[in-house]
Amino acid sequence: MSQIHTLTMPKWGLSMTEGRVDVWLKEEGQVIAKGDEVLDVETDKISSSVEAPFSGVLRRQIARQDETLAVGALLGIVVDGEASEAEIDAVVEQFQAAFVPGDGAEEDSGPKPQKVELDGRLIRYFERGEGGVPLVLVHGFGGDLNNWMLNHEALAAGRRVVALDLPGHGESTKQLERGDLDELSGVVLALLDHLDIPAAHLVGHSMGGAVSLNTARLAPERVRSLTLIGSAGLGEDINGDYLQGFVEAANRNALKPQLVQLFSNPELVNRQMLEDMLKYKRLEGVDAALRMLVSGLFTEGRQQLDLRHVVQEGQQPVLLIWGSDDAIIPVNHSAGLKAQVEVLPGQAHMVQMEAAEQVNRLILDFVQQH
Repeated sequence: MSQIHTLTMPKWGLSMTEGRVDVWLKEEGQVIAKGDEVLDVETDKISSSVEAPFSGVLRRQIARQDETLAVGALLGIVVDGEASEAEIDAVVEQFQAAFVPGDGAEEDSGPKPQKVELDGRLIRYFERGEGGVPLVLVHGFGGDLNNWMLNHEALAAGRRVVALDLPGHGESTKQLERGDLDELSGVVLALLDHLDIPAAHLVGHSMGGAVSLNTARLAPERVRSLTLIGSAGLGEDINGDYLQGFVEAANRNALKPQLVQLFSNPELVNRQMLEDMLKYKRLEGVDAALRMLVSGLFTEGRQQLDLRHVVQEGQQPVLLIWGSDDAIIPVNHSAGLKAQVEVLPGQAHMVQMEAAEQVNRLILDFVQQH
């Protein structure tokens, strides 16, 4: 039996309301497989590819290049099997008649970030999906739960996924007491307690990787597996100039050359990203928190904590994902470890955003085995 599928504008991140069609990667009449990248879409936050959630033939490109469309809008028609042009016309007509851009229905029913008081401090977190052993996503230095905007939904297919803002970051309390890994890991464990999660798969990026490793060191029974992306805690080297430059930057011109080092495609560092980051950096308490973390964890441009033994002791299976061109923490820190190591060629430090599809597949394959 043939099926007529509608390909629609995805929602990446909590604040996305629309996207601009950059370029179609598949032509009308081309066969596409589930997971294929069909077109590139740009939002004010990120540019990424829209993957086909189904297989078939791309029969119709509805959205035109450079067109800006609301989340949920019709992009194209994919047919698995046979369908006449009239049948496709009818589906398109029906879709367009029923579609109300930004009617809020999806957002109202969709998950929203929540805040909870843990040991006297407010922590923001976001969860979606259900079932399975939960996945917990831990962002890096200067980041927040939106660093996972291109991963959250894909990872939450059939599994509960939680992302949080560490203290000092995002919309969580900005005050840190000691600014060490034990304090940050303590917050992760307190959130697991609050959410009644006895054990979780931890996915940590950069400093969040060190937080995840340290959480496994403190409470091995709570950690089912570790996925570490461009992770801190596995060697001494770190780009101290980047850290210092990021902390000191007080305007767009100073911040841009720092953020560009995170990406393999510098064009991703757009005006909106810079504005959002500066807005965060100007919040009360942020500057003190960032300086405390840098001086404690990355004194004089060197990583202070070596957590390689957590991997080598092998209490949890470990997946390491690294961009070959990471300019913040070198890929050679992955050498000689008892782990599954995946190096993505040409990628930089924000590999979970720039190569989201690949990273999502690696994580899903890994946690399904454990």
